[in-house]
Amino acid sequence: MFNTIKNALKTPDVRKKLLYTLILIVIFRLGCYITVPGVDSFQLAEAFNGQGIASLIDMISGGAFSRLSIFAMSISPYITASIVIQLLAMVIPALEKLTKEGGEEGREKINRYTKILTIFLALIEGLGIYLAYRSIFVDTSFITGATVVISLMAGTAILMWLGDQITNKGIGNGISMIIFVGIIAGLPRLATTMWNLIAGSGSFDTVGLLKAIGILLGAVVLVAAVIFVQQAERRVPVQYSKRVVGRKMVGAQNTNIPLKLAMAGVMPIIFASSFMTFPAMIIQMFIPDVATQEGFWNVIYNFSIATSTSNVPIWYSIANAVIYLLLILGFTYFYTYATFNPAEVSNNIKKNGGFIPGIRAGKPTTDYLSSIISKITLFGGLFLAVIAIIPMLIRFLPAEMSGIAFGGTSILIVVGVALETVQQLESQLVMRHYKGFLE
Repeated sequence: MFNTIKNALKTPDVRKKLLYTLILIVIFRLGCYITVPGVDSFQLAEAFNGQGIASLIDMISGGAFSRLSIFAMSISPYITASIVIQLLAMVIPALEKLTKEGGEEGREKINRYTKILTIFLALIEGLGIYLAYRSIFVDTSFITGATVVISLMAGTAILMWLGDQITNKGIGNGISMIIFVGIIAGLPRLATTMWNLIAGSGSFDTVGLLKAIGILLGAVVLVAAVIFVQQAERRVPVQYSKRVVGRKMVGAQNTNIPLKLAMAGVMPIIFASSFMTFPAMIIQMFIPDVATQEGFWNVIYNFSIATSTSNVPIWYSIANAVIYLLLILGFTYFYTYATFNPAEVSNNIKKNGGFIPGIRAGKPTTDYLSSIISKITLFGGLFLAVIAIIPMLIRFLPAEMSGIAFGGTSILIVVGVALETVQQLESQLVMRHYKGFLE
């Protein structure tokens, strides 16, 4: 990986893309420190104490939510809008046709619809944030409220633009990169938590040291496992018979179809996390003191953030983890079949005179590929779900490890985005005939 990055820096075009991406990331981090107008700093520090849903959103926003910056909502409205549009595409024929048959124009229209819905959701979320935290503003007039909501909406729009620019002109997937940067921005806070575990009481703690070593070893094993699953693939052999192309006879050849275990990448984790935290986020916006109340909304709120706090019954966390697992599995299947269509691949193989050894062309090939995809997706989805859930439940063992919540999810996203970015770098080098750099 390091050789790929080093060699990419030697290539002028790729170096410009990397520099462009870095500049946009710096803009994102600077925006995380620009507080919306009219905020009382002392009230802000008291309201956002890093607990509950605030710490949950901060994991993705890079601390922007607890500072109530213009990027406080991060990219979550866009993620929610993407989920809604893609689910609607499954039930609305016109949207489904745009997605599957619209080509480049269809993708542009879907992207436009997603952005419009994002702005609408940002308006609702921004209004909810202002109503929930009016006590931290110096002035609560209509002008102040409108300014705050517009600032938050503008922040989300800027993040959408930054994501598009990174995807089109930089390196990596823009939305994933923004979430990646937001997560790794919390590394200093994680280092502080580890140090407090070892010497937080003012003296060296042997037990705390052993716990810290155990956490680090667990993180290393987790990273290795994620890399293994992300890189693992099932290769389906395909043979092509001799055929005439123009005036030439093309000889028979053997190739394979590489099917990755985690074909959907990190998006199922990101979407499932957003889906689980969305109810608590909305409830706290409109009922700021919901955590101290009793009743229906308190139950829903505590259930939604059950694995980000130890102040709720254990069965809340177990139920939360089970639903989280099912959501990850569901989004894994959804994204896998959205990116790989067994029937389409089967038809392409048949049109080009190919076949899978031992399998007849046509529907038998489609069924065979569907069977393989179903099995490897189940394994990949279960792996992602379990590896994301275990660290969430570990928080109930030692209380002093509360700062290491969502470690599994964070590692999954960080490692997944890092691998995707390195693969894009390698493809950029290959396109420019620098294959020797990769050897």
